[in-house]
Amino acid sequence: MTIDSHANALILVVEDVDETRYGMEKLLKADGYRISLARDESEAIENAQQKSPDLILVSLAGSPNEIIMASERIRDAGDVGARVPVVIFCLEGIDEGEEVAIDQNVHLICPDNFNQLRGLMARLLGDLTFAQTH
Repeated sequence: MTIDSHANALILVVEDVDETRYGMEKLLKADGYRISLARDESEAIENAQQKSPDLILVSLAGSPNEIIMASERIRDAGDVGARVPVVIFCLEGIDEGEEVAIDQNVHLICPDNFNQLRGLMARLLGDLTFAQTH
């Protein structure tokens, strides 16, 4: 499945497990996205400042509140504010297949498959594209 309408979007993947980080990179590149990788919050902040991603995917160890706050710090560091969607995936307390919106552009998801994550990303990037053109 290729998401042609968002193929040029830059996705910042913040993942502390090497195998998962590189797996996400491979899957997202196959969909045509440009990818920036970070293994922790400080590396992600540096990438966000330098590259201004279109969407941030975060999967880090820690409590849900710690991960949400780290995600917001990463997004804020990119000096793009709330316009950049953040997707936090595989948090404790969220059932498989569930998606929860925390605010306008921060979403928690525990996908039961990669297509569910793809769909959420496409929706968020589509909303962003719509907001930038109107």
